[in-house]
Amino acid sequence: MTRGFSFSLPVMVVVSAIAFVYFCTVFVFIDRWFGLMTSPGIMNAVAYTGVAVMCVLNYVFAIFMDPGRVPSTFLPDIEDSKVPIHEIKRKGGDLRYCQKCSHFKPPRAHHCRVCKICVLRMDHHCTWINNCVGHANYKVLLVGSLTNDSQNDKQQSADSFRILYVISGLLLVPLSMALSGLLGWHIYLILQNKTTIEYHEGVRATWLEERAGNAYKHPYDLGAYDNLTTVLGSNIICWICPTSKHIGNGLRFRTAYDGLPVTSTSK
Repeated sequence: MTRGFSFSLPVMVVVSAIAFVYFCTVFVFIDRWFGLMTSPGIMNAVAYTGVAVMCVLNYVFAIFMDPGRVPSTFLPDIEDSKVPIHEIKRKGGDLRYCQKCSHFKPPRAHHCRVCKICVLRMDHHCTWINNCVGHANYKVLLVGSLTNDSQNDKQQSADSFRILYVISGLLLVPLSMALSGLLGWHIYLILQNKTTIEYHEGVRATWLEERAGNAYKHPYDLGAYDNLTTVLGSNIICWICPTSKHIGNGLRFRTAYDGLPVTSTSK
């Protein structure tokens, strides 16, 4: 399912940065280092363009793909033995119900105040894609590549090219650091089968369980490999593809308690 697009300044900033870096890399850096019409230049330009196209396509998918919304007809079945966990409110112990959307919330779903919908397996709302990161669009490929080859660059750059080098560096260095940190953070979350929201909820739950003398275990943690396949799919070859056919409907997820008596967790 796709969603409509409204103007977003952060998205325009990202698109402008991508266009600027691509232009400088292909038509300035590769041209000056190798010569754009030489064999090494063409090979580098083609390889870089392929990576850039893949990144842009995944960015477009992340923007326009619906993150997964809760069906208005959803009703939790507390007597279903196949659903061992039901999330309840901390106050009152009732099943979670969204007053704004007027329907019950399935496990791991949360209401987004920006998108004004309940999002399945919501991770967070991302300003840079003007969309929620949720069940249907979480699997997004981010590939970054920084190369530096200064061999035989004996000719001193002109002032205009120096400016491009400086601007590109000011864009690429902090951007690469931020994206590397974000990638590492979400690899950790995937290996734990957690969303960002669940991580912060888990910190509090761990503290409460430790006070009670118990050990807290995240109910959706199935082990590193099973956690990976839950998000990326069972076919390793397709892990780098922005497909979502393997994810199911987002209303029920495998848990570490499957096959055990029904329990409840507070939200």
